[in-house]
Amino acid sequence: MSRQPEVLWAQRSDRVYLTISLPDAKDVSVKCEQQGSFSFSAVGVQGEPFSFSLQLYGAIVAEGCKTKMGLRNIFCTIQKEQKGWWKRLLKTEEKPAPYLKVDWNKWCDEDEESSCKFTIYSSLWR
Repeated sequence: MSRQPEVLWAQRSDRVYLTISLPDAKDVSVKCEQQGSFSFSAVGVQGEPFSFSLQLYGAIVAEGCKTKMGLRNIFCTIQKEQKGWWKRLLKTEEKPAPYLKVDWNKWCDEDEESSCKFTIYSSLWR
């Protein structure tokens, strides 16, 4: 049976950022689909499988999904199809799964976006 890693999320008007906490992950697979489907799978350090799927609030640009591996985390940036703020991460209005949490360290409110000086993952995408 597959487990879910902790997933932190934040957004800007044009992107969603996911930080997946899974140290020393192997065989990482990320799939993004235009209608807003995001799926992740990997193998943990002790060979245990991890996976989850999300139906995101809005449509995304599949080619605009990027993934970078860190030592302890996997960083994903997902480009929104239309610029704008989502009122939540997931399409469903139900309470999100317990492994999915807001990344308050990277959060920026809609009315403060232009003054947010913190560029998420900027050094990773160069």
